[in-house]
Amino acid sequence: MDYRLRLAKRMLFNKKGSLMGAVLAVTIGILVIHVNFVIFQGLFDAIVRDISDYRNGDILVTDEFDFIDKSDLSLVNWFERIPFVEAATPRLTSTAEMNMTKNGKRIEESRVPLVGIDPFRDIRASTVHETVTEGNYVFSRNTIVLGSNVARDLGGAQVGDSVKVLVVDRYGQDQIRRFTVSGIANSPGGQGFDYTAVIHIDTLRDMMDRHGDTGSLMVKLNDPSKALEVKEFFLRSFPNEDFLAETIEESAEQQLAGFRSGIAMISMIGYFGMGSSAFAILTIQIMLVNGKTKEIGIMRAIGAKRKDILLIFIFQGIIIGAIGAGVGTAAGLGYTVYADVTKMSFNNSLPLEVTYNWEKIIQTALTSFILAIIASLYPSYRATKQLPVEAMRTV
Repeated sequence: MDYRLRLAKRMLFNKKGSLMGAVLAVTIGILVIHVNFVIFQGLFDAIVRDISDYRNGDILVTDEFDFIDKSDLSLVNWFERIPFVEAATPRLTSTAEMNMTKNGKRIEESRVPLVGIDPFRDIRASTVHETVTEGNYVFSRNTIVLGSNVARDLGGAQVGDSVKVLVVDRYGQDQIRRFTVSGIANSPGGQGFDYTAVIHIDTLRDMMDRHGDTGSLMVKLNDPSKALEVKEFFLRSFPNEDFLAETIEESAEQQLAGFRSGIAMISMIGYFGMGSSAFAILTIQIMLVNGKTKEIGIMRAIGAKRKDILLIFIFQGIIIGAIGAGVGTAAGLGYTVYADVTKMSFNNSLPLEVTYNWEKIIQTALTSFILAIIASLYPSYRATKQLPVEAMRTV
């Protein structure tokens, strides 16, 4: 009797093609979630990375009402005494009109964002200087770095060209200076200073008549996780000032809010896809039950109990879930490693910032495994309803 029962069980499992289809459904569901996470979360993290590296740092300090009138040197020295701080640098921004003569033709461009930087400190606190693909970064008070789009709009400005810059000072008077182009900045995805021009901060202070004033202070940490701690320590240390200190998440909130909603929606779509995989398992298991009517009837006829039939199909679901979760997770990790190693980007967009979120990886695998088991419950229950007489009808 035991031999015949074991033989019937082997007959019940002899449907490898259908089982492989169910495993493939789980695998694809997990892989889709991993691909979506790498692309969309990687793009989000890349935007945060570039905003931090180019513009805001890990902490951005501004004045709540006006320009910072406290010495930038004293503030930089104060921050750099903190062990978590790698560097700090002052910035000052304005809007300028520019013109230059190219091939005998005068070309003008208005409302160009103009950033004043300290060339010695800025290269320690930001990576803007690394985006200069032609020439050099700002090194003196009469040099200017043009973003690639600004250079294009000026008729194709090149290193060595002379550019006239007009800035309106604090009293509404036009201040005009002539600069030599020292470099052209071009960053992947245009997230850097491609639409901006960069000059020495002291030159911009002179033109704006803002001697000693600073627009913002960019602080770079060697441990970004300490940003909130450093920010709160700074605000406690200067309680009587009108300083506003923000972490990268706070200072870039408007730029990132919409993207967060998009990521949530894409994640939801991914889990709907996993639900579709569970439905595919349910369908395949029902087909298996319908195709094994004879074997189920024989097992019942030779003494198998309903719980034996139930456990066989549930165990089958466990196998499908385990293999599918393992293969899908391995394929997803393989794609993640590939994206990380190759610095994946799309159509010259910014390179993805790939992260390994092990909590999400494990959660996805467990969810797919549990869904595979749940999807097997109804077919398993349906299999127990088969009667021994069914074997006689299908012989």
